[in-house]
Amino acid sequence: MRPQYANALPFFLSADEGERFCLFHQPDPEVPPRGAILYVPPFAEELNKSRRMAALQARAYARAGLGVLQIDLYGCGDSSGDFADARWDIWLSDLALGWRWLADSDAGPFYLWGLRLGALLALDFAARVKPQGLILWQPAISGRAHLHQFARMQSAARLFGAEAQGQGSEIAGYLVAPELSNAINRIDAATLAPTCPVRWLELNATPALQAASALLIERWRDAGTMIEAQALQGTPFWSSAEITESPELLAATLAAAPPER
Repeated sequence: MRPQYANALPFFLSADEGERFCLFHQPDPEVPPRGAILYVPPFAEELNKSRRMAALQARAYARAGLGVLQIDLYGCGDSSGDFADARWDIWLSDLALGWRWLADSDAGPFYLWGLRLGALLALDFAARVKPQGLILWQPAISGRAHLHQFARMQSAARLFGAEAQGQGSEIAGYLVAPELSNAINRIDAATLAPTCPVRWLELNATPALQAASALLIERWRDAGTMIEAQALQGTPFWSSAEITESPELLAATLAAAPPER
């Protein structure tokens, strides 16, 4: 039996503000190609908690014939800059940089895959590049609600008061500039109904969609979006105390992988 395929290429992409660290999971050359995916990571510490699951899913996609580009956005991970200097517009530019790299490296079709706040960022970016499809893991629906959730979890009760004074706000050791938090506050999935097919996957305490998710999905469908939604029971790996995995989420995501081109 042939061993499981795994071939990841690390590299840096030059940007206006330094470099962006990238990891490209090259598709298995022995299976029919399916295109390429740009992964959009979550916010702050959720990025670190999610690296294991993102890597496992990227490898699974690669074995199925899909190339996956993981990019550390400005101020995050091994890329240039400090988180305090991160801006929503810079992150959109980073995604455009990765998107162009994929277009130069693969014949497509091209997809976006986002987790949590990364799903909102992917939705915002999708309006600019028109991907063939979107894969959304536990998407944040409202940027404002997402920041409030961080404020509650990290006891950052003065988050918005500090913004009003033009100061940065610290969340779990991450200094968030008012320009970034204000941009996140303004973003809302209700205004970003995709024009491409969407695969929506959640991990909840019970195998049922969250009420807010179900409401938004219905709204998107009314707007003409083709969407398949599924809820699985499991641990929220992006916020758990220990690094955890969800084989059920990996399997469900791979089962809905784009077809051979």
